[in-house]
Amino acid sequence: MSRVGRIERTTKETSVLVEIDLDGTGKVDVSTGVGFYDHMLDQLGRHGLFDLTVKTDGDLHIDSHHTIEDTALALGAAFKQALGDKVGIYRFGNCTVPLDESLAQVTVDLSGRPYLVHTEPEKMAPMIGEYDTTMTRHILESFVAQAQIALHVHVPYGRNAHHIVECQFKALARALRYASEHDPRAAGILPSTKGAL
Repeated sequence: MSRVGRIERTTKETSVLVEIDLDGTGKVDVSTGVGFYDHMLDQLGRHGLFDLTVKTDGDLHIDSHHTIEDTALALGAAFKQALGDKVGIYRFGNCTVPLDESLAQVTVDLSGRPYLVHTEPEKMAPMIGEYDTTMTRHILESFVAQAQIALHVHVPYGRNAHHIVECQFKALARALRYASEHDPRAAGILPSTKGAL
């Protein structure tokens, strides 16, 4: 069974198309107009082994906020759609990823309940190219709200802002991959004592 999600979201501020295949090979085609964000979405697809298409046309003449936020909302909705009924998945996933001097620890529960815990080093450089580093938390908030997952992201240390953000996306990709994969010992079983996720 194909686990593909496709979301088209259009407002006065942005037009977004996201398509994700959870059982892909890491093929990525991303264009948001924000170079560093494209780089992070590329990490998400490649390290999660998700086939990911993202096409966003946003009001970048104002700033990148709406473009980044609306893309994250659509991505979360597409991920939720692709998960389907969640029968037979592992549900939980975690990964720790170093990137030179930085380290990210990510744990996810595909619980059906949106919740985010996010910590990263203070006094990071405010910008990476055109990317506002305060947007990382907002990306995760937006993704979690639409994907309806519990997500804990912790960066205990790091100096370089590029590394601090990138290791978060790499660890997120792997944690989502592990959580969404099918458990061969749980075929046909919903991983919940409640009987619903």
